[in-house]
Amino acid sequence: MDFELSDAEKEFRDEVRAWLKANAPHDAEGGGDLKSFIERRRAWQKKLFDAGYVGMTWPEEYGGRGRSFMDQLIFNDEMILAHAPEPINVIGLGMGGPVVIAHGNDAQKKRYLEPLLSAEEIWCQGFSEPNAGSDLSGLQTRAEDQGDHYVVNGQKVWTTLAHVAKWCMLLARERKEANPRDGLTYLLVDMKSPGIEVRPLVQITGDAEFNEIFFKDVKVPKSQILGEAGQGWVVAMTTLLHERGTLGLALATRAQITASELAEHSRKLGLGADPLVRQKIAQHTIEARALQLNGYRAVTSVKRGGIPGPEGSILKLMWSELNQRMTETAMDIAGPAAQVGDGDGWKYQFLRSRANTIEAGTSEVLRNILAERVLGLPRSR
Repeated sequence: MDFELSDAEKEFRDEVRAWLKANAPHDAEGGGDLKSFIERRRAWQKKLFDAGYVGMTWPEEYGGRGRSFMDQLIFNDEMILAHAPEPINVIGLGMGGPVVIAHGNDAQKKRYLEPLLSAEEIWCQGFSEPNAGSDLSGLQTRAEDQGDHYVVNGQKVWTTLAHVAKWCMLLARERKEANPRDGLTYLLVDMKSPGIEVRPLVQITGDAEFNEIFFKDVKVPKSQILGEAGQGWVVAMTTLLHERGTLGLALATRAQITASELAEHSRKLGLGADPLVRQKIAQHTIEARALQLNGYRAVTSVKRGGIPGPEGSILKLMWSELNQRMTETAMDIAGPAAQVGDGDGWKYQFLRSRANTIEAGTSEVLRNILAERVLGLPRSR
């Protein structure tokens, strides 16, 4: 990859930099309650969309901007420098939109993509179940064929933002096959449908960001099948590759922001000159930069094939463990004061980071994927 910007790219960078300087909010990560936080981020995403900075590489006919992946990378870098917050609809932008673009028909692309980009409609992911978390093919939620629609019964768990989502990417079993990966159907389910109950799961942070979803005789029109009926595993794998690849690039951006915030945190505490603190923050900064460079590999895979490769699992694995280390450093350098009040915002981040090595694939699962699918090592079982 050529890291030198062309004149046109430099012009775009300067345009983005000026816009972010004038418009980017600077709200604290844990400031206010979860509801107000979500609304602030929803408004921020709408502002980004109106300015043309969301869905930049998506097709123009569906609300995107048709710009290059290089422009997206430039924008991500400027977001880091501006300490700008992420959009709210991360799951929709990182997984929902890309999987609709890859597997949806024209009518689905026209219906779902633009409201997703503007944050008018939030998306969630209905994959994990109480008895089938890491073993996705072991899911038990049923989708019974009733002619022109399915009737869904079952339960999903650890569903981020299900309480505010309009659409759920639901993987359900249509029929039982010898290979559990066969007979699955991928549905886009309206979360306002009768028979859906969302129950919050209160985390160690005190927020209820994750939820359980219960489906009881929920009718889903067949027009909301994504891909082919009974072939949901293929669509699900596309979703997960984007989750750990394309979405991983957003995590790489987040890591850079956290590393820079950590450096400012140390200076605020008067520890900017402490050699041990400086060494630890330097190490985190180096790792965050390495994560970003690996993110560029994921972008290259998308440019060549349209879908990230399994190497995207590296991004998720590296980020989740790095983020935990960075928040631990923030707590360590603040000492006991970090546990008083909100710890200058870092206590919330530290507690929230405990979920990083579980959500979107545990570190153990990701290491198995990398061993088997990237390095070609034999299966461990």
